[in-house]
Amino acid sequence: MHSRDSRRLALQRLASLVALPLFAPACSRSSSPEGDGRSSAASPQGSAPAAPAQSAAAAPAQAAPAAKVKLALNWVPEPEFGGFYAARESGAFAKEGLEVEILGGGAGVPVVQMVAGGQVDFGLAGADEVLTARARGADVLPLFAVFQTSPQAIMTHESRGAKGIADILSSGGTLAIEPGLPYAAYLKKKYGFNKVKVVPYDGGVARFVADKDFSQQCFITAEPIAAKRKGSDPAAFLVASEGFNPYVVVVITRAALWKENPERVRAFIRATREGWRSYLHDPTRANEVMAKLNTSMDAETFVAAAEAQRPLIETPESQEKGLGVMTRERWETLAKQLADLGVLEKVPPLDDLLVAAL
Repeated sequence: MHSRDSRRLALQRLASLVALPLFAPACSRSSSPEGDGRSSAASPQGSAPAAPAQSAAAAPAQAAPAAKVKLALNWVPEPEFGGFYAARESGAFAKEGLEVEILGGGAGVPVVQMVAGGQVDFGLAGADEVLTARARGADVLPLFAVFQTSPQAIMTHESRGAKGIADILSSGGTLAIEPGLPYAAYLKKKYGFNKVKVVPYDGGVARFVADKDFSQQCFITAEPIAAKRKGSDPAAFLVASEGFNPYVVVVITRAALWKENPERVRAFIRATREGWRSYLHDPTRANEVMAKLNTSMDAETFVAAAEAQRPLIETPESQEKGLGVMTRERWETLAKQLADLGVLEKVPPLDDLLVAAL
């Protein structure tokens, strides 16, 4: 992906900002740094306590303590991260011997740099951001892709009768979009923006609700829900349907950690996959936990967003091959697209990039 900072600044959600405690806010949207204040801990395991008469040397060995790791989100707690909270709440992380601290994110939080620099063990990014970072020498590897279909979309009013993004871009009106982002550059190259008035995307849905000729970028799991709840008539069309479909919410780690402790990385991904299975089956508990951390999103919106994202996560391919699946073909396609758009000057070696893909 492009810089997640730019992306997230452009794609403001239904949540207030929660910046990571490791960094000061890097843009005007950031609020006070705040983490989730919790971690998962493995249940004590081992043999029964030694009898009083036994010496300390003779006491049965205890199981190794849980490994403490940090996961940095690239936005505030909301359903797109539900599986990670479910993994913690259900004990999936603990079962794998992991004590996981989940750090809330926000605009201006450099997750890729934090992972590459070893300040956190795992982080979340977009596939195009991962490729860009690798091309610049960042020590990061993708492990697991939550969203098989990107939720990035263009939202217009149903009353305009558009059947797709091509209709939106050819029918005039105003389009709020960040033209420098890769998906926007892709749409501009494919269709052109000469028939619409392009304005900066400033977040939220207020202008959309007030103007029937106004269209905007969005995540299909967020802004359309907000617009509909305000009485508007949103119709959203996925950019993925136009041929640009990077993996989104990709778990990354640093290559050094993979080399030093591959089993810890595998354990984290096993627990993550179990957590997402749990969340897709029943998001209730994880939503309750996230709602306490993200009080600007109400319970109804949590439910609606979780339902809207389900078909983007649980696709025919992920049902067949497992949640989080990534293919070399998808990465190759994305790399070629980014090179064609001028985002990448040189495509990083994919064999090295995908060495830890599970």
